[in-house]
Amino acid sequence: MSPWPVQMHLKSRYTLAALALLAAPLGAQEKIDTAAIGRIKAEERDRSQVMEIASWLTDVFGARLTGSPSAKAAGDWTVKKLNEWGMANAKMETWGPFGRGWTNERMVVQVVSPRQFPIIAYPAAWTPVTAGAVKGEVVLIKADSAPDLEKYRGKLRGKIVFTQPPRDSVPPHFTADASRLEDTTLARLAEAPFTADPPRGGPNAGPNNPQAARFRAAQEFQRSLGGFLADEGALAIVTAGRGDDGTVFTGASGSRDAANPTKVPGLIFSTEHYGRIARMVEKGVPVTIELDVKNTFYDDDPSSFNIVAEIPGTDPKLKNEVVMLGAHFDSWHAGTGATDNAAGSAVMLEALRLIKATGLKPRRTIRIGLWTGEEQGLLGSRAYVKEHFGDPQMMQLKQPAHGQFAGYFNVDNGTGAIRGVYLQKNQAVAPIFTAWMTAFNDPRMHTLTANNTGGTDHLAFDAVGLPGFQFIQDPVDYGSRTHHSNMDVYERLVPGDMKHNAAVVATFVYLTANRDEKLPRKPAPTVQ
Repeated sequence: MSPWPVQMHLKSRYTLAALALLAAPLGAQEKIDTAAIGRIKAEERDRSQVMEIASWLTDVFGARLTGSPSAKAAGDWTVKKLNEWGMANAKMETWGPFGRGWTNERMVVQVVSPRQFPIIAYPAAWTPVTAGAVKGEVVLIKADSAPDLEKYRGKLRGKIVFTQPPRDSVPPHFTADASRLEDTTLARLAEAPFTADPPRGGPNAGPNNPQAARFRAAQEFQRSLGGFLADEGALAIVTAGRGDDGTVFTGASGSRDAANPTKVPGLIFSTEHYGRIARMVEKGVPVTIELDVKNTFYDDDPSSFNIVAEIPGTDPKLKNEVVMLGAHFDSWHAGTGATDNAAGSAVMLEALRLIKATGLKPRRTIRIGLWTGEEQGLLGSRAYVKEHFGDPQMMQLKQPAHGQFAGYFNVDNGTGAIRGVYLQKNQAVAPIFTAWMTAFNDPRMHTLTANNTGGTDHLAFDAVGLPGFQFIQDPVDYGSRTHHSNMDVYERLVPGDMKHNAAVVATFVYLTANRDEKLPRKPAPTVQ
C-alpha cells in the first residue's frame, strides 16, 4: 500500500499531531505486506485457538504462582504445545534464585460464635499453616507504629488479630464495573506531548523522597508487627481485602526466604465479612473463629523459569536479528490468573501460532518470551534481559545481541481489546505504527500516545535502551474486579477481544520482522 492512500484514510479519525507524525519521511518509506495481514486475520477468524490455550492455562493449570507446582506444570504443557506447532528451540530457561515455592491446599474459615456463618477468605501467599483446625477469639488492634503495639503485649496469645478498622461504608456500584475506552480518552492520550525521559529513577528518586520514606516506614512496621505477633503467640493475622461484592484482592505478606520464614498465618477476608466481625468486636461482642489452613512450601529448587521459543528468520542477512513478543506467565493464587495474565500469554502464544500456521516467512527471527516472577517485580524478564542483552545498572551491554535486537511487544493489561500503543517516549516509531494500524484497518485501534506505561515486562527491555512497547487496551473490568482477585477466572475473558489482540500482535511482530531496518531506538539511558 502506498503512503498516500494511508494518509487520506486517516484524515477523518486522527488528530493533527498524528497526521504530522505520519508525514515524517520514515512513515512515507514504510512497506506493508497487506496480504500477510489478511492471512493472519483469516487464520484467527476461522481457526482460532486462543481461548483453548487460555482455558488450559487457567482451568487446568491455574493459578500459576511463581515457584508453585502448577506454574511448572503449565510451563511443561506450554513447551509441549510449542513443539507441536513446530517452533524451534522451545524450552524453559532457568533463572534465579527466586526463593521458596508455595501453594494453598485447604482454606476453611467459619465464625462459630456468637452466630455461625462461613467467611469468604484467602491466605496471603508465602504465609504458614495453622496447626489443623484451631479456634480463637478476634482482637481488633489499633497500631500505626511499633511503640503502639506495646499496649497489646501479653494479650494476644491464641487470638486472631484484625489489624484494620472496618470500612465506614461500601458504596453501591452505580456505574458498571467494566468499560471501554471512550474516544475522548483516546484523544487525550494521542495529544499528550513528547517529553524527554527524566534521569533514571525519576526526579524524586533517592533516600529523601517523602513517598519512598513513607513506603519504607510502612514496610518496617509490617515487619515489626509480624515479629511481635509471632512472639505473642497469635493464631493468625487478618486484613480486609480490597474490593467488595465478594471479590477479594490478594497478594503476599509472607517471606520467600527459607532462612527467615513468616511465622504467623496471614488471611485476607472479604470486606463485608471483615466489616461485620470488626463491628461486633467494637461493640464489645466476643467473636470466635475456627480456622483450618493448609499451605505447602517447596524448598527443593529456589530457581524459576522463563519460556522461550522461536520461528527462525529466513533472510541470510537479517536472520540473526531478533524481534520478541512476550507476556508474564505467572499469576496470584486466589483466582486462576485469567486476565492477569493468561490473557497476555495466550495472545502471545496464539500470535506466534498464527505466523507459523499461515506459512509466512519472517526475515528476522521471531522469539516469544513468557516470564515468571513478574508479580514480584519483573524478575523473570529482568533476569532474561541481563543474561542476554546487558546489565541495566551499569549499562554494560552484550554484543552482538543488543545491536541485533529489533523490538519487543508486550500484553499485560487484561482481556480488553487493543486500541493502540504506548510509545514509551520513542517518537521515531510513531509514523511506523500509525501506518501499520491503518493497514490493519480496525476502527478500534487508531491511537498512539507518547506516554510511558509502567508495571510490566517491556520495562526490562527499555531499561537497557531496547525498543519495548506495551499496547493500549480497553480496561473492561481489569482494575475494578479481576486484577489479583478471586474473580480472575476464565469467565472474565472476552473471546472477541482476545482474538482481535492475537491478530494485532501477530501483525506488529511480523511487520517488525520483515522491515528493511530494525525499529528505531530512543537515546540509550545513561548511568546517573
